[in-house]
Amino acid sequence: MAEITGIRKTLEKHGQGHLLRFYDELSDRQRGVLLEQLAAIDFARMDDIVARYVRQVPGWNLQGRLEPPAIVPGKPATPAAQAEHKAARAKGAELLAAGKVAAFVVAGGEGTRLGYEGPKGCLEATPVTHKPLFRVLAEQILAASRRYGVAIPWYVMTSQGNDVATRAFFRQHRYFGLDADDVLFLVQGTMPAIGFDGKLLLADKGSLALSPDGHGGCLSALRRSGALDDMARRGIDLISYFQVDNPLVHCIDPLFLGLHALREAEMSAKGLPKRDPMERVGNFCVLDGKVTVIEYSDMPADLATATPEDGRLRFAFGSIAIHVLSRSFVDRLTSGEGPPLPYHRADKPVPCIDEHGKPVKPDTPNAVKLEMFVFDALPLATGTVILGIDRREEFSPIKNAAGPDSLSSSLHDQVRRAAAWLEQAGVSVPRDADGQVAAAIEISALFAESAEDLKAKIDPAKFTLVGGQNLYLGD
Repeated sequence: MAEITGIRKTLEKHGQGHLLRFYDELSDRQRGVLLEQLAAIDFARMDDIVARYVRQVPGWNLQGRLEPPAIVPGKPATPAAQAEHKAARAKGAELLAAGKVAAFVVAGGEGTRLGYEGPKGCLEATPVTHKPLFRVLAEQILAASRRYGVAIPWYVMTSQGNDVATRAFFRQHRYFGLDADDVLFLVQGTMPAIGFDGKLLLADKGSLALSPDGHGGCLSALRRSGALDDMARRGIDLISYFQVDNPLVHCIDPLFLGLHALREAEMSAKGLPKRDPMERVGNFCVLDGKVTVIEYSDMPADLATATPEDGRLRFAFGSIAIHVLSRSFVDRLTSGEGPPLPYHRADKPVPCIDEHGKPVKPDTPNAVKLEMFVFDALPLATGTVILGIDRREEFSPIKNAAGPDSLSSSLHDQVRRAAAWLEQAGVSVPRDADGQVAAAIEISALFAESAEDLKAKIDPAKFTLVGGQNLYLGD
């Protein structure tokens, strides 16, 4: 148990003495929890955070030269670009076969917004077999492991709220066919909620009001958990980063990995053309020569809607949280050698207790929550590749209960992609009067990882698909 006297002095020095106001009322167990939470905080750094992010409202500084970035097209049009893509795929395959690549999923979210109780990765999310998101991703990793003849380790970042349930879910499903030794869990860090007066809030008399520190916290979590050391022992050079809520994501993409390696990048990203100028995705930009993502909420409307003479958006590509990171880059960023990632402020209503220990459940914001975003590491990298992708092929996240980016829209997109793969393979797909697919189709990565892979595996002359059919192509 942390030493109470030293912590009390530290708190008083930094104006946070109220956090021990109810200490004498707590049980030994409650005291231990609170003291451990307090001991984990660098209060000198917290003073700086309060000054920078709470006592003032930071805004995005757009001073400097702002330009659109160079995008590597997913479908190359010139002989030179086609040659680079061919070389990149070969390089990516070489790295995979040599055991140089790890998969890393950020899976700390809950399904509450979707009407689902439990980790979001446990949500059933496919149109025919109703596989959970974790299985969809695991089958991709397993398929790639089989293709390249090597175990691909999978690092799964949970949160304090869903870690136990997530681990139990993996055990229950026998790690979805993966070797348990190659599935490693790490827990996302937290940040305390801070009142507008700079005081940290208590959730109850024996614990701080804490929340996840954002997907940018994954980098420090990799170091803190020992995952970076584990990667080094395994000889991992590249980390394929993705989020749990996108069942169309290509977890292991040889082209993306190869482009990153051939261009000697430290952090790369996938981007897609925005649906409209104000779509709620980050905007890829180059600010004073550095690739940067400006959040949709920070991008001035005149820049978000700017079009040159050809009528196309100037800042047309959005960030979708799919990256390749060099392990050495993450190691450098988290070793203290480089600057820490900035925080992003959000004013939120945070349940807490007042000075009398009574519960407060505010309807309006009473505190600042701070998060780090992983894309803020991009300008710190010495080299970056942005690969442009087809939204229909790789991006249909499940974020909302209804409407765009919901389970319903993602199921539709999964069927649409599966139908497109079948049609490219020469199979006739039934459609209704509006041109929509008139069947439920699901293709496991264990059967085919791409349209090209599917085309090589089926004979369209022996394949019949009728309206109303449920079709599943699995292992």
